[in-house]
Amino acid sequence: MRRIRIHKQLNRSHFGNFTIFFGLVAVGVFMALPLYLSIVTSLKPPEELFIFPPRFYVVNPTGKNFSELFQLVTDTVVPLSRYLFNSIFVSVASTTFGVIIGAMAAYPFAKKKFLGRETMWKLIMLTLLFSGGVTALPSYIIKAKLGLIDTYWVLILPQLASTLHMFLMRQFMLQIPDVLLDAAKIDGAGDMRIFYHVVLPNIKPAWMTVMVLTFMSVWNTGSAGVIWSEPLKLLPTALSQITTAAISRTGVAAAASVLLMVPPIVSFVVTQSKMLQTMAHSGIKD
Repeated sequence: MRRIRIHKQLNRSHFGNFTIFFGLVAVGVFMALPLYLSIVTSLKPPEELFIFPPRFYVVNPTGKNFSELFQLVTDTVVPLSRYLFNSIFVSVASTTFGVIIGAMAAYPFAKKKFLGRETMWKLIMLTLLFSGGVTALPSYIIKAKLGLIDTYWVLILPQLASTLHMFLMRQFMLQIPDVLLDAAKIDGAGDMRIFYHVVLPNIKPAWMTVMVLTFMSVWNTGSAGVIWSEPLKLLPTALSQITTAAISRTGVAAAASVLLMVPPIVSFVVTQSKMLQTMAHSGIKD
């Protein structure tokens, strides 16, 4: 008599689902802990700031740290509006030109065939292995030789050649069918017209992701070490100088960090669906 074996498809158990869900929640809480501590510290009065062991909650919340921060900024020689303008100008300029140049650089590697394309792309990808600290000294020397120190350009130009941004947009461009570009060529469109009217609209999630990443990077980056003139300094550097002048300003420093975190968080929340879509497509082809 022949035995008949019935193979059942293995499904993840409810316990397995719960374990994965619990693990993701734990990781999310751990990642949100610094944000929570910054908010709590910014609301603590001076008598609660130096309690040991430190508390993860505030007993008597106060907004004095925020009011003191605005008072300190108001009393500076350079007005707050100037620091704010510097940060907004550098962030917007870096984001705008970084997206355009990055997309234009990624387009030939995705949709054009030329001698040495694969070799050049591998060399570009090789730069992802180096951290910013490794290239800090040669980068500073190059900036100094070009006369970029103590100018806006020393903060803007390095953002225009981001390897990560090129990689994200190139991987997304690979998803565009070649027949779509061929159809545009048959209709008489040139490379620039195809790029701006066909390619860019179809990689909207990619360049929106690059916009958010660039904005967050520039906004949170200080200008210490490359900007010496006070009127050219960015808002994070100015707030850091003000809030670290005395140990009693710990709460004020936390209030400053909370304010600086608002724009990046808002930009991420608004574009998170596009960012997830980009990350999902970035590894499909190579």
